[in-house]
Amino acid sequence: MLSIRGRGVGLAIAASLLGMTVAAHAAGERVLYASLGDTTRAPIGWVEFCAENPGDCRGGATQARDIVMTQAAWKDLLRVNRWVNETIKPMTDMDHWGVIEKWSYPTDGYGDCEDYVLLKRKMLIDAGWPREALLITVVRDKKGEGHAVLTVKSDKGEFILDNQNEDVVSWTETGYRFVKRQSQTDALAWVSLGDSRPAVATASSR
Repeated sequence: MLSIRGRGVGLAIAASLLGMTVAAHAAGERVLYASLGDTTRAPIGWVEFCAENPGDCRGGATQARDIVMTQAAWKDLLRVNRWVNETIKPMTDMDHWGVIEKWSYPTDGYGDCEDYVLLKRKMLIDAGWPREALLITVVRDKKGEGHAVLTVKSDKGEFILDNQNEDVVSWTETGYRFVKRQSQTDALAWVSLGDSRPAVATASSR
């Protein structure tokens, strides 16, 4: 299990966060999924991350899977999103590593947006969630800057775990423009989400 400053980051720790309720939209009508386009290039930093963490980047064809969004599943998403957001401290890759872009697990307690995503994804996968429903996604935020979030595919729509938001919301409620994300059927493949502007590095810490 991944540790941060000697502390485990499993769902047992995240579950200590109490008092969170299921958001009303999670139980509402199914939200239409974002449209998918052609296969596209992986974001900057992904290939290097996979070279350093091959066990987390197994490729090959798999079957697309959406999770059933029960109240228990929703509470797990809220807990993981909030716990990681509160535990990891924001730091740009330049300040952290001396490079513009580096994807890594925030094992020292610091990271930027994609590092938050990687940790949330790992926690959920380690807890038994299917990789095919947990898709690293590149967006342009409200300032037009590159940003990484985690898309969770479910029977009630696509929901976003974001280090800029303590709440888990539908992709349609983020105000972001979605650029690309992992394929459900191949962890190493990336698909366009219809934004015509070129993807950029996800270098911001927040």
